Amino acid sequence: MTHDAPNARILAFLETVHPYDTLPRDELARVAGSFVRREFPAGAEVYHEGEPLLGLYLVKSGAVEVVDASGALVSILGPRNSFGERGLMRDGLAVTTARATEESVLILLPAGEFRRLLATSPAFERFFNRGRNIEGRGSDLATRKVADLMARKPIICAPDASVWQAAKMMRDQHISSLGVVESGRFLGILTNRDLTNKVLAEGRDPATPVHAVMTADPISLPPDALGSDVLHLMLERRIGHLPVVRDGELVGMITQTDLTRFQAVSSAVLVRDIATAETVADMAAVTARIPQLLLQLVGGNNAHEIVTRLITDIADTVTRRLLAMAEADLGAPPVPYLWLACGSQGRQEQTGVSDQDNCIMIDDAMAPGDMEYFQRLARFVCDGLNAVGYYYCPGEMMATNPKWCQPMRVWREYFAGWVAKPDPMAQMLASVMFDLRAIGGAKALFRDLQAETLDNAARNSIFVAHMISNSLKHTPPLGLLRGFATIRSGEHRNHIDMKLNGVVPVVDLGRIYALRGRLTVANTRARLLAAEEAGVISVSGARDLIEAYDLIAESRLKNQAALVKMGRKPDNFLAPSDLSDFERSHLRDAFVVVRTMQSSAAGRGAPG
Repeated sequence: MTHDAPNARILAFLETVHPYDTLPRDELARVAGSFVRREFPAGAEVYHEGEPLLGLYLVKSGAVEVVDASGALVSILGPRNSFGERGLMRDGLAVTTARATEESVLILLPAGEFRRLLATSPAFERFFNRGRNIEGRGSDLATRKVADLMARKPIICAPDASVWQAAKMMRDQHISSLGVVESGRFLGILTNRDLTNKVLAEGRDPATPVHAVMTADPISLPPDALGSDVLHLMLERRIGHLPVVRDGELVGMITQTDLTRFQAVSSAVLVRDIATAETVADMAAVTARIPQLLLQLVGGNNAHEIVTRLITDIADTVTRRLLAMAEADLGAPPVPYLWLACGSQGRQEQTGVSDQDNCIMIDDAMAPGDMEYFQRLARFVCDGLNAVGYYYCPGEMMATNPKWCQPMRVWREYFAGWVAKPDPMAQMLASVMFDLRAIGGAKALFRDLQAETLDNAARNSIFVAHMISNSLKHTPPLGLLRGFATIRSGEHRNHIDMKLNGVVPVVDLGRIYALRGRLTVANTRARLLAAEEAGVISVSGARDLIEAYDLIAESRLKNQAALVKMGRKPDNFLAPSDLSDFERSHLRDAFVVVRTMQSSAAGRGAPG
């Protein structure tokens, strides 16, 4: 790449892609210059399995599908997705085949430069070596533990229950098998096939006890067996249900449906299904699979920043699809506009439970009569988000609120006013708005405003002091005598709020560091890394805080995944009593680190 304009375009693109967004500006500019732009028509192969890889590919526009050696689909990749790294980190040969499914523009990072970044950038090393889910790593069915494949706790019945009762239970629970258990001991399994072949086909009385027709003492596997064991047994024995047993106790049931669901659920598949959805109801059916995706990603030991990034990608796709549907219904917008997300979506930190936080910025060329169009567009999109599971913001931080659907001149007044007069309400609003991220529309509208506001805010020492004070309102749940300060009453008694008292204190600190360093990234972990690079916080302070944040965020996700596995909706409340002594000790140590960093910020009037 020798021309300045292409370099500038690649640089601007890389600023929106993790982990490139963690690189110092001069390093990022140098890396951008090493990329090679390549265009592929629909159907063209990017590379074939077994070929030498030229480097790491990054999708700039279009779509690419990746298949394994048997031709099975591994991933469907869109803009900002990378691929090819598995081969580069092995012997330099492609372990998959990639082809463009539509006209695509890819940028190629040479293999040598990719390996240099892996060796010199902690963010790159973490991103590409800690279980990233692109090309199926972390989601390989054959190497996953059986415990991670179980979709729910087993449904059981007693051996003396009637086959009529068992059939009714299976119908009501929407399952195809029951575990037969007596006094905690696993005796056998009853399946739909047993009911068909041994009851209906033989004309047995519906009052026949289950033990008379069940498969007694069936073959089973322990929870630490591998997915390959499940596949081999099912194929060898021609069975569709496999009990998971530990010390004589039935702890789960694996079915062919579970295996199919596991292979079908990936963020790429969900994004594809949403991008092609014709109705809001179609999208709701897709987002209903997010808890299962969460369970799968956490079970694959993916880093928390990868899990939340992939889940946020789904919300972004839903938003852009709703914007396209709204414009198809309302007609083209009268002037350019930009839809932005704030909150966890803005920071790319969504988990299995999220509300919506969004706003609209409109070009100043709008006429007074144009506002009706944008109000209708906001209603269409926000209602759609709520319908598919991103519930309305309780504080009405949404584009449907007229205050958050305004032309650029009003937004500039908002930010200038919040910085100039940092009262408590201004602090709260500024905290939310500093996490803004462009989702769809004319992204250039926000770029200048973001840089301008960061500069003005960072130079206002009173505003910074108020932001620091505001960031200390959420404290880690530390109790006396090395215990935890848990919720004292109500539904979540004896639990910790892992959002409000766990991740939010770190999110608040990250926002302060970004303000001090005029850092434009919104993701909390990326902010901590960038703050370390910029010298806003010490290397030791940054490393301690990042490790603490990783442990807190991963504990939150593991707890949500455990709730999903129990058939419950994920939430943010964790019971310390559910953790081992080792886990409790380390989680408390992580909270101590966060509290120490908060004290440092409060004591010095500046982070670090």
